[in-house]
Amino acid sequence: MSLFRDDGIVLRTQKLGEADRIITLLTRHHGRVRAVARGVRRTKSKFGARLEPFSHVDVQFFARGSELVGRGLPLCTQGEIIAPYGSGIVTDYARYTAGTAMLETAERFTDHEGEPAVQQYLLLVGGLRTLSRAEHAPNLILDAFLLRSLAVNGYAPSFDDCAKCGIEGPNRLFSVSAGGVICGDCRVPGSVVPSAEAVGLLSALLTGDWAAADACEPRHAREGSGLVSAYLHWHLERGLRSLRYVEKA
Repeated sequence: MSLFRDDGIVLRTQKLGEADRIITLLTRHHGRVRAVARGVRRTKSKFGARLEPFSHVDVQFFARGSELVGRGLPLCTQGEIIAPYGSGIVTDYARYTAGTAMLETAERFTDHEGEPAVQQYLLLVGGLRTLSRAEHAPNLILDAFLLRSLAVNGYAPSFDDCAKCGIEGPNRLFSVSAGGVICGDCRVPGSVVPSAEAVGLLSALLTGDWAAADACEPRHAREGSGLVSAYLHWHLERGLRSLRYVEKA
């Protein structure tokens, strides 16, 4: 029997029995972890309120054996709030749907339990913090998070030089299968010609140029979101369920 302590973001919860829940977290040191939290659905449980989606928590686990992720689910025996990001997210539909898509994305990119995914974890913490503070439009925060999640998992799209031959940009064609913008000589079936403004917006979101991103027009933001969604769908091999509910600018 071993005790483990880590901090993480609650991704989702599932009912278990009459009073328990299975909590799925993305943790700093252990990647994605599922654990049983006993008694948290009882009305008098203060512990349960700390283990809701979007919460950044410091948690203690009790596991059989020397590894946190092993033959059975560990127990989540203690939890303290680090940051209640949910309080600034769940009261606004646009922020809530964007945040839900971020949680689903983080879970999909960490499909092997117990494997550290520090960059994905830090991206999620930063994204939820920004979203809860309403520092930028929710759809822009979401697209920035999706693009950076793709990048840290090895799928960074190109928005300037040709993704196939490397010829210097700007290049006007865009192909999800080719990895971003491509030149005319590298054109592949399914290529599209997005506006230069939409491509510029996505480049700004990927690099963190929020001054340029905040100045974009809604129509270019919608066009950019479509490109991000298609690119994400290609690399995940199936889309995110939560994206269908996200409000567009």
